[in-house]
Amino acid sequence: MRPDIRNGRLYLGGCDAVQLAGDYGTPLYVYSEEEIVGRFASLRETFLNRWENTRAAYACKAFCTPAMLKLVQREGMCIDVVSGGELHAAMQAGFPAGRIEFNGNNKLPSEIELAVDYGIGRIIVDGLQELALIEDVCRRRGRRMQVLFRVSPGVKADTHDYIVTGKKDSKFGIPLDAGSIYPCIRAAIDSEWVDFLGVHFHIGSQLFSVQPYLEAADVLLELLLETQSRFGYTMTELNIGGGFGISYTGEEEVRPYGYFLTPIMEKIQAFCAAREIPRPTVVVEPGRSIVGEAGTTLYTVGAIKDIPGVRKYISVDGGMSDNIRPALYHAAYTGLIANRADQPAVQRATVCGKCCESGDILLQDADLPAVETGDILAVFSTGAYGYSMASNYNSNPIPAVVLVRNGEHHLIVRRQTYGQILENAVIPDYLM
Repeated sequence: MRPDIRNGRLYLGGCDAVQLAGDYGTPLYVYSEEEIVGRFASLRETFLNRWENTRAAYACKAFCTPAMLKLVQREGMCIDVVSGGELHAAMQAGFPAGRIEFNGNNKLPSEIELAVDYGIGRIIVDGLQELALIEDVCRRRGRRMQVLFRVSPGVKADTHDYIVTGKKDSKFGIPLDAGSIYPCIRAAIDSEWVDFLGVHFHIGSQLFSVQPYLEAADVLLELLLETQSRFGYTMTELNIGGGFGISYTGEEEVRPYGYFLTPIMEKIQAFCAAREIPRPTVVVEPGRSIVGEAGTTLYTVGAIKDIPGVRKYISVDGGMSDNIRPALYHAAYTGLIANRADQPAVQRATVCGKCCESGDILLQDADLPAVETGDILAVFSTGAYGYSMASNYNSNPIPAVVLVRNGEHHLIVRRQTYGQILENAVIPDYLM
């Protein structure tokens, strides 16, 4: 996406980025509603409207606030939560319970109770031990729960090791050896308290090739067939996860949803037709691809340090406390100076944050115009996992979040105060 530059200034969702920084302060997360809605529209056009018995569940972990969930609800999508906190946000937003699925490798008993009490649509189970927890809660509540099993298809995706989730050596999913998966399936089929729907996989994040998805689909379709053969039981749902890659630097070969989903659906359709079995409902879980490029973070430039013959450091008023991904994954981003957005680059500099860590680097060797203290820096494609992974490291407040649309701007998360950082802190009497 090319930046919207008018009269030398960057505009986001029709709003002057410099004015946004002035109105709300920095660091500031800015989300374009138009970009988010456009991604949902593309998903509808190439997947939901094209293929019957399909659903899309937005993966909340990418960016989860009540306003975002209201937007997801308005667009007719489901959601995938991975914690009691995300489920609580959905409840606060009044999100329809039946359109919620709950993922995660170690759901707490209290989280399962919350899910069952709210009556969510599905729990995606990560093992036989968790199935027993769900059954116990359902038994005590007198309620049944629909479940899928998350499995490890044994597929290695080409991405950072920290975001590969589908290989056999993973904390996620049930291994597909016969001694692991079939006792789980048998127990779920026989259970008085759960309805077993099918299986789920998620092979990783920030992926640009459909090949690992097709390999994983082959594995799960054979599992579907073997389950029918062993138990006479037909799975009715197959969740193929998400992980579709986005552009961070402009160098990625970003693929549209159809590139991934059309061949996957054709494979599943052909497999079922050839065996004269009903095709299961197919579910996808996009998160990063919905909000990643819709988000921009604004910073104010502070100290500038030039080490002749070595490097120029440009410090901003945020850093790893509002975007941990460069330090965690060596993630790369691009940015520009919002108040002089049309000026050519004249220097190469490294943009660093204010946290007390040498690894607090936001942009490594970025080409920038002449930068001055007080300038507004915009870093693009920060919509996924910036706010979600923000912390109070060095007691820095978590930034505000603004939603922009058609030249309007709306606050959806207030900036955290110093007092709010400490509101749960207690000094014992003996230290007073």
